[in-house]
This record gives sequence, structure tokens and C-alpha cells, in this order.
Amino acid sequence: QVQLVESGGGLVQAGGSLRLSCAVSGRTVSTYAMGWFRQAPGKEREFVAAISWSGGSTNYADSVKGRFTISRDNAKKVYLQMNSLKPEDTAVYYCAADQDPSGRWSPARLSFMERPQSYDYWGQGTQVTVSS
Repeated sequence: QVQLVESGGGLVQAGGSLRLSCAVSGRTVSTYAMGWFRQAPGKEREFVAAISWSGGSTNYADSVKGRFTISRDNAKKVYLQMNSLKPEDTAVYYCAADQDPSGRWSPARLSFMERPQSYDYWGQGTQVTVSS
């Protein structure tokens, strides 16, 4: 089993920054892909960013490209640095993990890792609220 615990959420003004962390425990996840998703009230869960087990591949939603950065310290923590935050970034942010057969992703794999159904393990989420 893999347990994921998010932290770092909070209230920030538009234009500000937050750094989310996802602490991983349980089975070694050094060969797991990690993703961040978010869900706003009344909306479906949406992809934010993902990183391969090696860190060699990353992928971002168009809405966060150039503002958010995903990183990992490989086995135990994954981060999401969020800069230039906007009110529309307000949501509960979730960390997710999935076994990753390849450290470098093909275009098909990149697309696959954008789907919530592709992930086996999820954290409980952390609230991010951006005020205007």
C-alpha cells in the first residue's frame, strides 16, 4: 500500500505563491509516477501536473504552464510550486501515484497520465484559496 498526505495549502492573494508537498509512505515509490490534480466546487477533478519516476518527464495542464512546477526528491516527497496564482486556481489539490514502467514518457504516456483513472493511490487533498 501507498499512503499520500498533502500539505501546504492555504489562503493567498492573487499573484502570490504557494508550495504544496505530498509526503509518501508505505511501499517504495521511487518507480512511481506522481501527479497533482485539483477539484473546484461543482466541477470535475482536473489534471494539473505529473512527473515520471525518474523526473525525466513532466507534463502540465495548459492553464498552469509557466506558473506551476512539479518536482520530486524521488522516493519520499513530491512538490508543486505554484506562482502567479489566480482566483481560478482555487480548489482542493490532490496528490496521486501510479506505477510507472518508464522514466521517460511517450506522447501517449503523457496523455495517459493526465487521466485521474490512471492513478492507483490518492491523498486526501489540501485546500488552496486564491482571493482577488
